[in-house]
Amino acid sequence: MLAKLTATDAVLSSLGVSNYRKYFIGVTASNIGTWMARTAQSWLVLMVLTDQSAIALGYVNALMFLPTLITMPFAGTFADRFPKRRILLTAQVVMGTDALILSTLVLTGQVQLWQVYLIAFIDGTAGAFDNPARAAFVSEVVGDEQLPNAISLNSASWNSARLFGPGIAGILILVFGTGPVFIVDAFSFATMAGSLIMLNRRLLHPAPQQSGNRAGLVAGLRYLKHRPDLVVLIAIGAAVGGLGFNFTISNAVMATQQYSRGAGEYGVLGTLMGFGALIAAIISAKTGGFRIRYILGGMVTYTVFSAFAAYSPTFGLFAALQVPIGLSVIVSLLGANSLLQTATLPEMRGRVMMVWGVMMTGLAPAVSPAVGWLGDHISPRSTVLFGAFAVGLSVIIITWVIMRYHHIKVHLVTGDGMPKVRLQYADAPTLDYNVRR
Repeated sequence: MLAKLTATDAVLSSLGVSNYRKYFIGVTASNIGTWMARTAQSWLVLMVLTDQSAIALGYVNALMFLPTLITMPFAGTFADRFPKRRILLTAQVVMGTDALILSTLVLTGQVQLWQVYLIAFIDGTAGAFDNPARAAFVSEVVGDEQLPNAISLNSASWNSARLFGPGIAGILILVFGTGPVFIVDAFSFATMAGSLIMLNRRLLHPAPQQSGNRAGLVAGLRYLKHRPDLVVLIAIGAAVGGLGFNFTISNAVMATQQYSRGAGEYGVLGTLMGFGALIAAIISAKTGGFRIRYILGGMVTYTVFSAFAAYSPTFGLFAALQVPIGLSVIVSLLGANSLLQTATLPEMRGRVMMVWGVMMTGLAPAVSPAVGWLGDHISPRSTVLFGAFAVGLSVIIITWVIMRYHHIKVHLVTGDGMPKVRLQYADAPTLDYNVRR
């Protein structure tokens, strides 16, 4: 019993911080609303406003993430220069208002595709400022000592929401349509705003606010130039998040076009992926994060299971494979994100996380329409294969770069038993490589 209590305490240790408990409740509510809204938005575009057009769905994703690319020169700087809590509050108001407007348009029967495009772009603009501020704000809530655990719990919240959000949205869509889902999303943003207002500001750990040239993007890029360890982690985020994370398109077209299923089954795919992702997040919270070899292993696992999923003969097998796919994605993304934040100076986190966000989502304006085009003109299976190929090629390149800069040699040891592979490390002395092996 003592061991169980100790393990539980390790997983939930950052919840001992009163401010983080309030923040966690708001973040979890917001995450559930976000996953519900993403499911409803995909269904609205794919099945209501178009004749199952995957490329239209790709344009929605592109417009949602295009602002991240546009605002890169100043959004991260904004997070390092101004109070992050104030930035987050403003973003919740904007996104909550958008959700109310979209729900009103749907419920009154006035919604059109261009309106969904516009709201996606406005949401994306608010999110472009929200994301780096939110990532950097966690350390101000819990302090550096509890940061790895808090990052893991944030991921557990995100993936718990993915576990429940799509399924709940699927049921609501079947019974009431998409309109009520967007109302729930609006309330979730209000909950997040309320939690931010309730924080005890005297107990926060604000990072030193930067000003002048020291707060600029150029200073952030110069910092990254001398931190190849962080660049590798950002490259992992670009590969898995930027190139491989196309599930709102691939799962939608696979469910509706490849397997001829409805909203309920589409929601189940997100739930099963969330289940696998939640397992990874809980393991990370318990262990304090993943080492670099597990992060790369997660990329390999994603590639293999995605390739299998692309050729699944039945919907049941495709759905079951979402569990290991979700697990492997979060092992890679959460592991890289946690190492990135803990290895970055507090005063630089906003800009570094902005670059992370750009590489995670800034590729979407090009990638999402391309994936949608593949779904419309080649086959639904090609949307899944795109991610498998992109991540598979990326893990080969990233592994080669790590081995080259660290002079890592692979030896095949033969003897009386089975042959073994042994790695010989000879770290390059000129590199400040802080990523744990």
